[in-house]
Amino acid sequence: MAFSFLMPDTHRRPPLACEFLPQGIVAAHLAQAGQPAAAFVPLPEGALAPSLKAANLADKAAAAAALRRAVEDLGSRERNLTLVVPDAAARVLLLDFDTLPAKPAEALAVVRFRLRKLVPFDTDDAAISYQVMRQTAEEAHVLVTAMPQAVLAEYEEVARRAGLEPGAVLPATLASLAALTQPDPALVVNRNGHSVTTAITRGEELLLHRSLDLPAEEARQAEDLRQAVAVSLAYFEDTLATTPQEIFYAGPGGAAGLARILEQEQFRIRDLVPAAAVAESKDLPRCFLAGVIGALAG
Repeated sequence: MAFSFLMPDTHRRPPLACEFLPQGIVAAHLAQAGQPAAAFVPLPEGALAPSLKAANLADKAAAAAALRRAVEDLGSRERNLTLVVPDAAARVLLLDFDTLPAKPAEALAVVRFRLRKLVPFDTDDAAISYQVMRQTAEEAHVLVTAMPQAVLAEYEEVARRAGLEPGAVLPATLASLAALTQPDPALVVNRNGHSVTTAITRGEELLLHRSLDLPAEEARQAEDLRQAVAVSLAYFEDTLATTPQEIFYAGPGGAAGLARILEQEQFRIRDLVPAAAVAESKDLPRCFLAGVIGALAG
């Protein structure tokens, strides 16, 4: 089976988006005049531990209750939703093919076969989707997302327990990238639980998507985070022959928190979701909004 991500026909994507974070559930929809409104409901510690293996959701009842309450707080009557899952629950790869069949079903079979040696789970029944990022006469540069069926089923089950129906599924960073408002090449850092993803975009093309698990110890997390950003900065410079002036961030602590960790004065660290996008309150941390805002923006 395939699931939808980065759907070009974005008007088909449900206008309600919900992201599962280890810290809680974020729900958002487009309110009056197209302005996004959002709600956040925390999860009990340990209720969500994202990975490529079941069970991600140790307390499905608590997760379903939090999701239901977040949607109720929005006042949304929409039942279909765009489901944003943690990066650690899926694999995102950029692959090159000599060519891909024109028919989507045949192309998907080729992609699925290629993934067999690249992902640590059975691809025969995994949810897989792909998007051609760049096509030349010599090769096709393809973005592929794969998610173990058993893991996807967990998130869908929680959504249905909450009375909702998943209409599209997006890994967190792919969803968040749609919140970028600048066309120039950009480096994005998305920290989600005990994982971090760095991504580089050029217009609508994704040049890099690299996810790493972070250690449990806070001091080592900071060290690994600095290393992840340093590797991506080197890739940015090698690929684009320039250095970024800004780094966009989504995650705990916001831009100020990442700036303290990186200790880099040559780059401006900005929140991926600007302050004007959604009003912030103590119950609605803006640092957690990138996934749902991007999912709604498409």
